[in-house]
Amino acid sequence: MKIDRFYKALVARRGRAAWAMVATMVVMSTATPSSYGLEFPMTTSLTLPAQDGAYLVAGQVHEENPNQQVASLYANLNTKMSVTAIDLRAVSIASRQIELARTPEGAKQVALAIVQTEYKKWNATQQACLVKLWTKESHWNYQAHNYRSGAHGIAQAFPAVKMETVGLDWRTNAVTQIRWGLNYIDKRYGTPCKALARHNARGAY
Repeated sequence: MKIDRFYKALVARRGRAAWAMVATMVVMSTATPSSYGLEFPMTTSLTLPAQDGAYLVAGQVHEENPNQQVASLYANLNTKMSVTAIDLRAVSIASRQIELARTPEGAKQVALAIVQTEYKKWNATQQACLVKLWTKESHWNYQAHNYRSGAHGIAQAFPAVKMETVGLDWRTNAVTQIRWGLNYIDKRYGTPCKALARHNARGAY
């Protein structure tokens, strides 16, 4: 019985290792290096077995017929876990945004792109108010820090740790700062123009 359990465990480990190797080869063969990292073709789709798939097969090993062992492995693979090229491309786009937003002009581009896709109710007038507001606050510099108040970042969050609701990387990730700031404006004022009016009246928003 001990030998039987050892054999089943060995089959399980080999099954997981084989699929891990296949997954790695597929991803590497479809990824194209670029100045921004890896570019993934939109048509690529990679499907992986669930972790417990190999354990299920190990419990159904046919000791008399090795071919049936292989057949059982393929028959019991869980193919519900799928990583598509679209998912991988989303990661690539996010990486580009982070790099672009490190400069003031790049940060404006990223912020307006997010507004146009996620805050569609904010028209061109609202977008112009947003640009003016954060120009006043930080000149769109993600490293801007007010040593008197402790406000930090593009949106001048105060206290700065509020941005942890979006991401713990708020000190170095301008996109995290932008997303926090947009959400803050939306929840507290409704529009950038109302936030700008508040800033013009009181010097803060």
